[in-house]
Amino acid sequence: MRIAGAAKLVVVVAIFLLTFYVISQVLEIKMEANLGHIFARSALDAAARSTKPPRYKCGISKACPEKHFAFKMASGAANVVGPKICVEDNVLMSGVKNNVGRGINVALVNGKTGEPLDTKFFDMWGGDVAPFIEFLKSIQDGTIVLMGTYDDGATKLNEEARKLIAELGSTSITNLGFRDNWVFCGGKGIKTKSPFEQHIKNNKDTNKYEGWPEVVEMEGCIPQKQD
Repeated sequence: MRIAGAAKLVVVVAIFLLTFYVISQVLEIKMEANLGHIFARSALDAAARSTKPPRYKCGISKACPEKHFAFKMASGAANVVGPKICVEDNVLMSGVKNNVGRGINVALVNGKTGEPLDTKFFDMWGGDVAPFIEFLKSIQDGTIVLMGTYDDGATKLNEEARKLIAELGSTSITNLGFRDNWVFCGGKGIKTKSPFEQHIKNNKDTNKYEGWPEVVEMEGCIPQKQD
């Protein structure tokens, strides 16, 4: 009887040890699998972060060099979506900000600091060009001037207004016509013609929208004004 009892005890202990061994092996395998999954996921996340393209100010395609201000702008889309002007990651004018309107939209920026100075729009279809002319004359030297059309920016423009805009560095302003799309970035006191200007003519044969050409967009890096 004692031998049988001892044998049973040995069998029970053996079963217990075997069960413990099997359970520990299963847990170890699961732990290794989980750790492997965690490490693999971390490696994939790190790889994804390293391959994600960097975002530059205003969403432009590449970083600007030192002593330059990043900008991106777009004209209006027909008479539905207003223009957008962004400088140094600061959206100065847009439909969302509710500070754009039919005609020519203008944003002024300090040429030394990149700080916004003023935003206005002037109705060149049903408005008066005189306030626009006075505004252009009041711009101080060293000011960056960004302009974009919405709906129609040319009907009320006269020779004086076009001349004042040309003095800011524009070459296309003399040809700006009814419902043309146009964006421009120049400056008061600029000595040369600005490289930042895009112009699309209103042409019924090529217009993207009925009565209006496609949106014109532009981005770049504006040199900081030096003393």
